[in-house]
Amino acid sequence: MVRTPLDALSLVARQRAFFETRVTLPLEWRREQLQALERAARKHEADILAALKSDLSKSPEEAYLTEVGSIYGEIKNALKHVKAWMQPRRGSAPLVIQPARAYQYADPLGVTLIIAPWNYPYQLSIAPLIGALAAGCTAVLKPSEHAPETSRVLARMLGEAFPPEVVAVVEGAADESRRLLEERWDLIFFTGGTSVGRVVAEAAARHLTPTVLELGGKSPCIVDRSADLEVTARRIAWGKFVNAGQTCIAPDYVLIPPELKGRFTDLVQKAVRSFYGPNARESSDYGRIVNARHFERVSALAADGQVAFGGERDAASRYFAPTVITDAPLSSPLMQEEIFGPLLPLVDCPSIDDAIRFVRSRPKPLALYSFARDAAVNDRVLAETSSGGAVTNDVCVHFAAEGLPFGGVGDSGTGGYHGQSSFDAFSHKKSVVKRPFALDMKLRYPPYVGKLGLLKRFL
Repeated sequence: MVRTPLDALSLVARQRAFFETRVTLPLEWRREQLQALERAARKHEADILAALKSDLSKSPEEAYLTEVGSIYGEIKNALKHVKAWMQPRRGSAPLVIQPARAYQYADPLGVTLIIAPWNYPYQLSIAPLIGALAAGCTAVLKPSEHAPETSRVLARMLGEAFPPEVVAVVEGAADESRRLLEERWDLIFFTGGTSVGRVVAEAAARHLTPTVLELGGKSPCIVDRSADLEVTARRIAWGKFVNAGQTCIAPDYVLIPPELKGRFTDLVQKAVRSFYGPNARESSDYGRIVNARHFERVSALAADGQVAFGGERDAASRYFAPTVITDAPLSSPLMQEEIFGPLLPLVDCPSIDDAIRFVRSRPKPLALYSFARDAAVNDRVLAETSSGGAVTNDVCVHFAAEGLPFGGVGDSGTGGYHGQSSFDAFSHKKSVVKRPFALDMKLRYPPYVGKLGLLKRFL
């Protein structure tokens, strides 16, 4: 564990000196680090669950489903496949440079910085760390100060498992993040809001440091008239209200034909009651807003429309009920800002044409969800919109697909990770051509007079 006052320069120098020993290159070293991470995670599992309960009021079951369990899966996948990921990938060499063999090598980028958010403070800290270790990098992890108990567990857990020249945890707030961003890194991996993402990108640009930016945005749900409305409502309600709506890929609003709005609202309310009982405040499965500042922010957003159901809240416990809102002005903060809370606005949208136009008129979202029995409708939505990821007839589940890269586009982020994509994110793809000394074709050497015809044939 690194304690304040933070000497970021010395920390980076220490990790860089270790990386330059090339100890991190062999497969066996990488596997040993991943195994050490798994042992630490299992040893501290109860502490992690307790910390998530303290920070976000997550039940052990929800915490395991959405954070802890997926980490074990990611480590297992990396251990199984890292040898194959490390192998050079064959490319093709044109005739003019034959005989030759072309490859793509995966070189570890080096000393990396991971800045994690508070909403899934364990999963979104460890998942990128798995990619860093598999790729042969060192890492400095900055957990969010808004999830203080989880931050403390991460510092203790990783401090026991790794020497600081391999993995170091820096606790603290904005000042510590600022000091870290002043240093030169070989990659910065940031998960958080778009506004802070711009600050990170600006800091990285000063050193020409590559970044992976996992941001957010307003992820829409498009509901077609052909959709199974009850299943649609239940799935949207789960994705929206898990973790009290504090999920970067949570449904942010629903575009729905106006004649379906009333029934859809009733079905969402029915689903909420089936999940959390008649009073979500009394359910051990319903979380809380992370802190007072965010509670006030969500409360202000709720004033932008008409509450169809929900709206109950308690500032002292940071409880905010699952809430559906209608008739919010499209220019209101509720419909302009990422909600990151348990508010679900419904927007009248008579046709799929209108829905597609609406989505295309706004910044590209991190996720997009389309619901229709008619597969042609879903295919059209996928073809005519742009988003970081997308799901048809469900929400959020693409995050769990280890074989798919997860990431944003435009304002919702750059780069992706999970599975091999995590390894790739922390690797430089080095192009290599291997040639023998034999058969040195004279065609490429001057003088070129009279060679145009041959060049056209070979190239």
